[in-house]
Amino acid sequence: MSERPSSAHTRFAAVRARLEAYEPRPGPQAWLYEFLLFGFKQGWACLFGGLMLGLLLATHLFYPAHAVLARYDFLTLAALAIQLAMLAFRLETLEEAKVILAFHLVGTVMELFKTSAGSWLYPEPSLLRIGGVPLFSGFMYAAVGSYLARVWRIFDFRFGAYPNPVLAALLAAAVYVNFFAHHWLPDVRLALFAVMGLLFWRTRVWFRVWRDDRWMPLLLGWLLVALFIWFAENIGTFSRAWLYPSQQHGWALVHPAKLGAWYLLMYISFILVAAVHKPQEKA
Repeated sequence: MSERPSSAHTRFAAVRARLEAYEPRPGPQAWLYEFLLFGFKQGWACLFGGLMLGLLLATHLFYPAHAVLARYDFLTLAALAIQLAMLAFRLETLEEAKVILAFHLVGTVMELFKTSAGSWLYPEPSLLRIGGVPLFSGFMYAAVGSYLARVWRIFDFRFGAYPNPVLAALLAAAVYVNFFAHHWLPDVRLALFAVMGLLFWRTRVWFRVWRDDRWMPLLLGWLLVALFIWFAENIGTFSRAWLYPSQQHGWALVHPAKLGAWYLLMYISFILVAAVHKPQEKA
């Protein structure tokens, strides 16, 4: 399969070509190879997010309590260094970096509002912050954008029965507004889920792991990614990078109801990436 122009500038392109050219024996060995290749590609797409989670855990366990540089400030500088290194070593395209910047800005605005409303808090001091929000938090949203932009390219996404992009974008705007407005007005997320279902119930995402095209309902794909984000959030709160009010006196599992919020955020994230990649119909 030929590379898209944007991916030809990443180091992963050559690795991907060699892996896809491998010829295992037909049958179970080929199925196992495709499964392992799927895991490898997903791991590569999660590179930025995985490094960030590793930093959260490592600094929680080993960062000196009385260091001159606050832990949150170290996380901010480390996240920036990772981003610059990925660009310098061609592990990420400039186009993907622009998507990540957009996610950083959108996420920081939401963080400023949600922390002021008491939805969650950052318990440690820092200098690199805006109000009650340390700047590393924007990189956690950027990790979602990085994953989507990279997985779209790596798996060569195509779509079947994709709805009108204008309607999809308007729904994303409504979802984003509801994240703020539900603090004063009725929460309409159930209506938003219903509209999302009506727009995308027939939509399939086609992807290529190795030789054959595979597909799944797009609504299911978003749910699977939201589930993994929920797992990552539990790691983040365990490391005390941020906390919900119920976790201030001892860590507890993030309530599964948060999956709904992550699903909606997943939708906004997807539409932002789609504005760059322009969803292509499966022939």
